[in-house]
Parts: sequence; C-alpha cells; structure tokens
Amino acid sequence: MARALVLNATFEPISVVPARRAVVLVLSGRAEMVHESGAVMRSASFEIDVPSVIRLRKYVRVPYPRRNAITRRGVFARDDGRCQYCDARAESIDHIHPRSRGGRHSWENVVAACRPCNSAKRDRLLKNTSMRLRRQPKTPGRTAWVRASVGRVPEPWRPYLDEFGSAVPSAS
Repeated sequence: MARALVLNATFEPISVVPARRAVVLVLSGRAEMVHESGAVMRSASFEIDVPSVIRLRKYVRVPYPRRNAITRRGVFARDDGRCQYCDARAESIDHIHPRSRGGRHSWENVVAACRPCNSAKRDRLLKNTSMRLRRQPKTPGRTAWVRASVGRVPEPWRPYLDEFGSAVPSAS
C-alpha cells in the first residue's frame, strides 16, 4: 500500500500515513500536497493525484520528541539488513559486548548478524574472537523512525529527512 510523508507546517517530518489518509487530509483542506506519487485515485465524480508528501496547513505541537527506541526492525534498518561481521544477509541481532557479561541493550552495542557469525561469536567478547566489525554501530538520526516504518525511503522524501540529521539511502 502506498504511503505519504506528513510534514508539520514548519516542514518537519511528523508521521507516515496511508495514501488514502493523505488524500483525505488534502481534500478536507487540512493539508497541502507537496509532492505527487504519480498515482491517481478515482471516484464517480472526480479524480485526484495521490500525494507522496503533504504539509499540514496549521502547526501541530508534538508533545514530546520522538525517541529512537531500539528494536530488531530498527537495527536491521540501520545496518541495511547486512551482517556487520561478514556482510551476508542478517537474520538476527548480536550484542557486541554480550549481555551475559554486563553488556547493555543499546544502539552502540547491538548489530545485525547472520546466523553463522552469531553462532561463532557466542557469548564471547569481540576482542576474544577473530571477528571484526565492518562499521561501528551508533544511534540512528532523529528521523530514522521513518526508514524503520517504511523500509526504503522514496526519493521525494529525502530532502525533508536529510535536513533533520538522518542520512537515509534512497529507494532503488
């Protein structure tokens, strides 16, 4: 199902909604279309371009800053679904410093891993293995929640997400 990025009146990304909801917001006058998706929705009496990005006409106060809670889906999105030890397709997550040895469940200590690498490392410290990380894990940017919710980020969304500190790869 197609989705649309919702921007606040200040162009800050605040939500991702189904395309149908985006059309309703535009038709009701509560939002304006910023980018079209190229698709069209038809009814008996008219047709409308389906938005890819919409901007709310009135500023909506977001009661709290969005936190990037650590989730399996978020780790896979951050690491592009690739094992951080061998670059194979990741199937699980691994704690670099094992929890059984006092490691925390944090963005800086969790990486995506394939089963063979995860099994080979077991509950050992990374320095006690011959394995090396491809890149140091870090907390995702402020808008990483968008990528975690949609997978690949559509090209029209990039300018609104990059501006807020998130380096997101475009859809291919």
